[in-house]
Amino acid sequence: MVLAVALVAACRRPQPGDPLRGLSAAERARFDSGRVVFDSVFTPAIGLGPLFNASACAECHEDPVSGGTGDEVERHAAAFHPERAGRACDELAAQGGPVFQDSVTPALHAALGIDNEAVPPEATAIAARTTPDILGFGLLDAVSDSAILAYADPDDRNGDGISGRPNRFFDGRLGRFGRKALVPALREFNDGAFQAEQGVTSPSVPDEGTVSGGPLPAGTDPAADPELSSRGLELADAFVRLLAPPAPQRLTREARQGREAFARVGCPSCHVPALRTGDNPVAALRRRAVAAYTDLLLHDMGPALADICLGRATPGKFRTEPLMGVRLMTRFLHDGRATTLEQAIDLHGGEGARAADLFRALPAPDRAALVAFLKTL
Repeated sequence: MVLAVALVAACRRPQPGDPLRGLSAAERARFDSGRVVFDSVFTPAIGLGPLFNASACAECHEDPVSGGTGDEVERHAAAFHPERAGRACDELAAQGGPVFQDSVTPALHAALGIDNEAVPPEATAIAARTTPDILGFGLLDAVSDSAILAYADPDDRNGDGISGRPNRFFDGRLGRFGRKALVPALREFNDGAFQAEQGVTSPSVPDEGTVSGGPLPAGTDPAADPELSSRGLELADAFVRLLAPPAPQRLTREARQGREAFARVGCPSCHVPALRTGDNPVAALRRRAVAAYTDLLLHDMGPALADICLGRATPGKFRTEPLMGVRLMTRFLHDGRATTLEQAIDLHGGEGARAADLFRALPAPDRAALVAFLKTL
């Protein structure tokens, strides 16, 4: 009986929210404990705010499970000055940016009479950002820099109209996380989110920040710092790192035809079907193929989609969005303006314009088949 249960579990396709297969008992225990931290609801008394977007990680990353997507849309802002030598992008960090929180605690409201953090007048653009799912992000973190850079072609030397460029963090490290691929490592992405999204300080990010550049009024941040311990950070990171990517669904005949159409119109030039992880201390992350459908590089998506700059990413440049788990999404593109996959494809400009044109030129059954294929991912 035990053997039969084990065989069924081994054959079962991973479901959203499942851990990676092949974890050790200790890794699985950290994953389970990390889910508790991820789902924990903060209050002002224990560290929430005084500026925040959500009271728990799972408040935003909730659909269909913890770690999934959500319906929240937040505000990011920056100032882009292309005429300036050196750093043309000002992420407005001194004024509270680039994330400007949409909620405040009662204490901060009482002190300043505000309901959210104001975007300063120095901003040249304000961007809407939807909540991505983070399922499989540990595998993206495990892809080597060299594997990503192998797809870079900033000068379009092969003449295909695609110029994948890396973004780099302020210290020069290769970025990969975030819609503009600024953040180099998953641990930094996770640790930073506690402060930026919940106003929760930690040993990694000990500074509570400002209110649009001004100091926090006395008495508005009653919890002692750090508001989340190193152990809490480690467990939350383990949960996110060890989340399995959504397993692709079995292909129907139509979806197989759609996969061929996906390749024919040139989508894989940016949405690379698979990346491979390198060596890793976690066996479940080591030397694995990841059906992520991204190159983790920046591409010019045209002026219609352009919003803010970030690091070396100019307003029109965005990281290729991973398509693993796209079937779980109900809104598409970085700002959620597309409500169908067809709309999302149609809105591709810049380097994506040719693929969008070829998609429009397909016979209706082939367009439907391509969308059917995407809905298996």
